[in-house]
Amino acid sequence: MLFTDKTSVKEVQEFIQDNDIEMVDFKMVDIDGRWRHITIPAERFTEDTMKYGIGFDGSNYGYAPVENSDMVFIPDLSTAAVDPFADVSTLTMSGNAMIIARPENRPFDQYPRNVIRAAVDYMKETGIADEMIIGPEFEFHVFDNVNFESKPDSVRCEIDTEEADWNTGNGADGFQIPHKGGYHIGAPQDRYYNLRSEMCLLMEDWGVKVKYHHHEVGGPGQLEIEVELADVVSMADNTMITKYIIRNAAVAEGCTATFMPKPIFGEAGNGMHVHMLLKKDGQPLFYDENGYAQLSKLAHNFMGGLLKHAKSLCAITNPSTNSFKRLVPGFEAPVTIGYATANRSAVIRIPAYAKSPMSKRFELRNPDGTCNPYYAYAAILMAGLDGVINEIDPSICGWGPYDFNLFDLSDDEKARIDSLPKTLDEALDALEADHEYLTRGGVFPERLIEIWIDRKRREAARINQIPHPAEFERYYDL
Repeated sequence: MLFTDKTSVKEVQEFIQDNDIEMVDFKMVDIDGRWRHITIPAERFTEDTMKYGIGFDGSNYGYAPVENSDMVFIPDLSTAAVDPFADVSTLTMSGNAMIIARPENRPFDQYPRNVIRAAVDYMKETGIADEMIIGPEFEFHVFDNVNFESKPDSVRCEIDTEEADWNTGNGADGFQIPHKGGYHIGAPQDRYYNLRSEMCLLMEDWGVKVKYHHHEVGGPGQLEIEVELADVVSMADNTMITKYIIRNAAVAEGCTATFMPKPIFGEAGNGMHVHMLLKKDGQPLFYDENGYAQLSKLAHNFMGGLLKHAKSLCAITNPSTNSFKRLVPGFEAPVTIGYATANRSAVIRIPAYAKSPMSKRFELRNPDGTCNPYYAYAAILMAGLDGVINEIDPSICGWGPYDFNLFDLSDDEKARIDSLPKTLDEALDALEADHEYLTRGGVFPERLIEIWIDRKRREAARINQIPHPAEFERYYDL
């Protein structure tokens, strides 16, 4: 049951009473992009909730201390919906974090939802556009079970799904999916068809409009749900909702879902391609009947900004060590910095099927689901705006168009084309050297970038120091 048409506390209280709501839940976002939450009895939801907020300790969410870590969470009533996974009837909502101050509280500038809203405000201040419209493609894996541990005496990971071709000799039913053979595969090989439909219906009920769903290339449980385009702030919220629904619906069916970019060696990885366009006064800005691929000069400049900052963007849009195990040749994941029409090997792809002025757009193909969507979408917007402000022409800069398969180039030809970072450390180096475009208008506070880089460097260092099972295979007998 979706709830979006009430805007006052009184109306919410009436909804609570009319629908026998017993609990009100507040979902907050930590620095990594995980939802955390706190819940109160429904009768405790009053005008004071909106005025004074819900107190929490921001230091436990990973943010840099500012004055002190005591903050308040102010709910956004427009995000309220009945949580379909709560056994006790619960109304849940997201919102914004505030720093406790006098004479009145002020928005906490490191909080993810405040960052994306600041990016939109900056876009409007430039006069370039007043709307950014985006549509992510959610790729993920569903497994029947997963076991992993990282201890001094044991480092291992085991996953399984009946779909996988490795189960053909285990007394299976013979309907396993061949290696890299899962794209749009039908039942009975597609064992998660009904589960995906249930996920999509739950998303629709929560206000996330679904375009379609299907099985993806990866035979062992790789799936995709694509959503309809929406404004960037709403889509950041919808991304959190979608991941919440997918994970919980899988668990409810005795499965497990992950957005890890590369959970299986040798199979396709999970991206989160982001389609995007800009509007002003309701009119599309990316369409030009006479432009390359019918894209306007503004659209090309926006692409130019994305390509110029592609390496540093990866530190935010691909913020895990596992991200760079996906960004390798041979799996439809981009590795080179360039743009093209209908070419899935380019970092930026212009869909040939999007032909009308209102739908003309392109997609950025490197992001993945381990990102914090609020930071990632804000960074994408800021990079694109930098391209427009500085009139960065991607063709003049040598980034394309590459209307051929970049994976088929010779080694010499590949060496002349710039590539994405190969590790998280390389991406963090790029972000350290190139982030001025993010701090314009105070959108990304310098302190947030500093703590992000430090946090991710420590994360990468720890993982890089852990012995890997493949190292035992390769080096144990030397």
